[in-house]
Amino acid sequence: MKTIIRTFFRTLRIVLGPFMQLWEFVTRPKGVVRPPAVQQAVNQQCQSMVLYQFTTCPFCIKVRQEMRRLSLPIERRDAQHHPQNRDDLLKGSGEVKVPCLKITDANGQSQWLFESGAIISYLNGRFAAA
Repeated sequence: MKTIIRTFFRTLRIVLGPFMQLWEFVTRPKGVVRPPAVQQAVNQQCQSMVLYQFTTCPFCIKVRQEMRRLSLPIERRDAQHHPQNRDDLLKGSGEVKVPCLKITDANGQSQWLFESGAIISYLNGRFAAA
């Protein structure tokens, strides 16, 4: 029974995945335009962040759309198709759950932020006013 359920969801993902990616592309928001000096400061702050994601996860799409809207060049790592990224996510956060934003401070300490709503709230709070 478990095999049948896994096969069903795998097939569903294969069928719906391209449509979800197309929808993400079509509904792509315009990014905010900041003065060059301000954008450079935002880019510098984004270097300490990494988004672990699955390409067709609707919650990951939601976070990526917000990153585009805020013009945030945050590195993205695919935890679905790259075993090394999945292992890094598991070792760092203790679970393979996406979307997950890894935030590294100046001291090298990492904070792992889960849930799309929490990630979006954090990004808006930190970068929307910039």
